[in-house]
Amino acid sequence: MILPTKHLRPERALLTIGGELLGCLREPMTVSRLWDELRRRRGDAGEPASINYDWFILALDLLFLVGAIDLERGLIRKAAT
Repeated sequence: MILPTKHLRPERALLTIGGELLGCLREPMTVSRLWDELRRRRGDAGEPASINYDWFILALDLLFLVGAIDLERGLIRKAAT
């Protein structure tokens, strides 16, 4: 689930999706705006493996747990390093 396996394609692994989310966060965004941005990017790139909203939230949870993102006043932003 977090890492790709023989049953989970790399495009659907939570680490891959988390990396894409970090790439989308050029500025603080709301959850819905980040979701729209990820879907737009995946659509432009012709990604074969689309993800659902639940998988998106799991990737956000993973990023929050490892300290890569913060939530402040309803906006998600990259954590200061």
